[in-house]
Amino acid sequence: MAGKHSSSSSMTPRDRPLCTSPILLFTLSLLSLLFIIFFFFSSSPSSTSISPKSSSSLTNPNPNPNPDPNFEYSFVASLEHFLTTKLPRLPRPARDDTVGDSDEESVRKLDDLIWKVENQRVYEDGFYPASSMPIRVYVYEMPSKFTYDLLWLFRNTYKETSNLTSNGSPVHRLIEQHSIDYWLWADLIAPESERLLKNVIRVPKQEEADLFYIPFFTTISFFLLEKQQCKALYREVLKWVTDQPAWKRSGGRDHILPVHHPWSFKTVRRYKPGQVYLEKDLILPYVANVEFCDAQCLRENESKRSTLVFFRGRLKRNAGGKIRSKLVEELSGADGVLIEEGTAGEAGKAAAQNGMRKSIFCLSPAGDTPSSARLFDAIVSGCVPVIISDELELPFEGIIDYRKMALFVSSSDALKPGWLLSYLKGIGPSEIKEKQRYLAKVCILAV
Repeated sequence: MAGKHSSSSSMTPRDRPLCTSPILLFTLSLLSLLFIIFFFFSSSPSSTSISPKSSSSLTNPNPNPNPDPNFEYSFVASLEHFLTTKLPRLPRPARDDTVGDSDEESVRKLDDLIWKVENQRVYEDGFYPASSMPIRVYVYEMPSKFTYDLLWLFRNTYKETSNLTSNGSPVHRLIEQHSIDYWLWADLIAPESERLLKNVIRVPKQEEADLFYIPFFTTISFFLLEKQQCKALYREVLKWVTDQPAWKRSGGRDHILPVHHPWSFKTVRRYKPGQVYLEKDLILPYVANVEFCDAQCLRENESKRSTLVFFRGRLKRNAGGKIRSKLVEELSGADGVLIEEGTAGEAGKAAAQNGMRKSIFCLSPAGDTPSSARLFDAIVSGCVPVIISDELELPFEGIIDYRKMALFVSSSDALKPGWLLSYLKGIGPSEIKEKQRYLAKVCILAV
């Protein structure tokens, strides 16, 4: 925790920050919820209507055997239930946390209160530091235009919107992929009996918090609002947050704002030393577009993996994604290589799923940004990812050893004539089996 009590270089043990890394602990606690959401999304048919059973012609042959019957894993269905059933029952405060431009006195008062609570936890709690779990999170009560209004906007317009993603898919599908801000917030504000994230609790007072959660929906606002309207809302959010005494006290080091899509909130990002670093920043996975291939599915497809290298997706991209068209020139027509232009809709999803389950290696080149959902499609399909993206940062890199289940190839090597195919053909069956086993292990542990 940052503040006046943690700024001296000659601190005594009594003066040191009492919670050494709440964000790191919070990050680890989030893993269970994120993995549940990520793999249940990939193991459930995509839903474009309120009823997930009626909207998908591509059924899941391998549903997860132990789903929680009390939890809705479809984003659209969950949101509908939340807005129409849960929201009316949730207690709402008489006022939100909006403040004017807070002065030094309000910051000092909050700092003193936090210091008092921290001292009590250390010197009056005989079970400290074991009692430092669960992590205590204060969820800001923001004006409705930053929270509920955006959810209602999505709910009321997603069926009619003519907006399309760059590959021709409906925009609600992209929002579903980047909906982690909704899932985290909905879990944090749910009654304790309904929550999934048990190692994190919501506290009613700011001085009791280890962390502060900002419930603003960056992806929904980015894709559903007009450009200038969105920029203006971003500026309002940023000012609202930075006016908070808790933000001014720590410079934002103990605040969490999910920004999952690489373009969302981009116009107002202002990173400073100490605000962004790997201990704090949590890189979240895309929701897979294809269905989860469980242990039985992997066994059934083991003998069917006759394609050496597979890729299906948009072949022309901007920025780092320009490598895709170059890879097509290099690999097209080679034996054991299948490269296809991606298409939207259930037919395109079925073709991608079928191709990955019949292939040994799946290319994962950069798209318009260094990351691509295709990597996670390969993981849940048991196809060894070949990552060709020089600036990629991966989810949970400090916990998952990606080199045990994927191959990393530099862009320069991948484009050398004949190099990539020669490299992949040189990987022996035993190494391939090891990577496939690790892929299965990661997926099974997650679900």
